[in-house]
Amino acid sequence: MIERIAQRAFAPAAQAVANRHIPGATLGVVTADGQRAVRLAGCAATEPERQALTRDHWFDLASVSKVIATATMILRLADEGRVDLDRPLTDAIPDLRQYDPLGAAERRLTFRDCLAHRTHLPAVEPIYTYGDDPARLRAFVLQREWRAGPPVYSDINFILLGIAIERITGASLAEWSLGDGLAFGPPPGPTVATERCMWRDRVLQGEVHDENAFALGGAAGHAGLFGTVDGVLDFARGLLDGSGASAAMLAAMRERCNGDRTCGWERRFAGWPGGDACSDETIGHTGFTGTGLWVDFERGLSWTLLTNRVHPTRHGATEIFRLRPATGDALIAAFDSGGES
Repeated sequence: MIERIAQRAFAPAAQAVANRHIPGATLGVVTADGQRAVRLAGCAATEPERQALTRDHWFDLASVSKVIATATMILRLADEGRVDLDRPLTDAIPDLRQYDPLGAAERRLTFRDCLAHRTHLPAVEPIYTYGDDPARLRAFVLQREWRAGPPVYSDINFILLGIAIERITGASLAEWSLGDGLAFGPPPGPTVATERCMWRDRVLQGEVHDENAFALGGAAGHAGLFGTVDGVLDFARGLLDGSGASAAMLAAMRERCNGDRTCGWERRFAGWPGGDACSDETIGHTGFTGTGLWVDFERGLSWTLLTNRVHPTRHGATEIFRLRPATGDALIAAFDSGGES
């Protein structure tokens, strides 16, 4: 049954590849009891040379790194009693805005604030334009007086969380064991190409697409994780069957604490990228390169849509915004009908 479901759900992506709206796409589906199916089409790269996409290819997961790696790490540390989510980041990063210890707003931010994107920090900053020394750029992030604004989805929140993890554990993010098929770059296998980067003057393949993650050394709290479709599905099944996270961790991933945001994830809302057909007990996250992961706890079902929609350029690559919800809706319709047409 799962094979028929995946085949039906993959139809929108297969059409997008055929229409050359995206170079390639992989859809992976997994259930709580371990049923799994994968469908793929198109190219891992179209330039400088054409390469066929395979199941073994590693994708730059972009911001899906936030939930598979960073949020999971923070929640695991909280589960172990090494982090209090409602305590300030300064418990782990005492030198955060150290030259204004009484007045700096950043010193009052909690781990939960950053996980749920309920801070004053900006969405993004071109950190890579301030230098090329990862240690110095981390110091810049910690000492910068960030411009204040309303709460927005912010990469800076997760860059800070990544630094906190490194301080607490004494190890870099890249040293964490995330399971087979998941690794901070460069990945140990064939990789899907992303963009022809104007800054680095080359097509990126096997190195992180996100400029700030690259400048920070390749592994940062907001981006830098690579994964195969099976690596992502293994992680997702661990959430569905509870083998990959404790009850407290799963509760934090599912409980809203900033509108439709949880500790790291989004919960289903009308018009979201996962489609409208999934249950209210669905969480998900997307990545700029064209990736995404959704987990429907009510149905015991998860899916990941992995594309290289920014290859060879991000500019004008808008098909993904239609494709994601179309895939989610097609998948749920197929699942609910038992795979029948």
